[in-house]
Amino acid sequence: MEGLEMISFQIISCVGSAKSMYMEAAMAAQNYDFEKAEALIKEGEEIFIKGHEAHASLIQKEASGEPVTPNMLLMHAEDQLMAAESFKAFAQQQIIIFKKFQALENK
Repeated sequence: MEGLEMISFQIISCVGSAKSMYMEAAMAAQNYDFEKAEALIKEGEEIFIKGHEAHASLIQKEASGEPVTPNMLLMHAEDQLMAAESFKAFAQQQIIIFKKFQALENK
């Protein structure tokens, strides 16, 4: 497997795992399990960083004059990276919203 393919799969694997944790965090928030939700966000962030670092290595290659030829796999990896980042923001908002719901229910 070529370097670009390997890096693309690394991005997909890491950010896919992170996105799953963000989704699980949103579900935990719906059950008012905020400690679990916040732990999952943190764990997801740690894994996401590995995918982001792999992506950054491609940008560094390109910046140093080594061309990186885009292909469908790389585009999919970048799409997954952006989707995970978006879902993290959604999950964080879910935590805030459900904390407010719980506070209202407890009044």
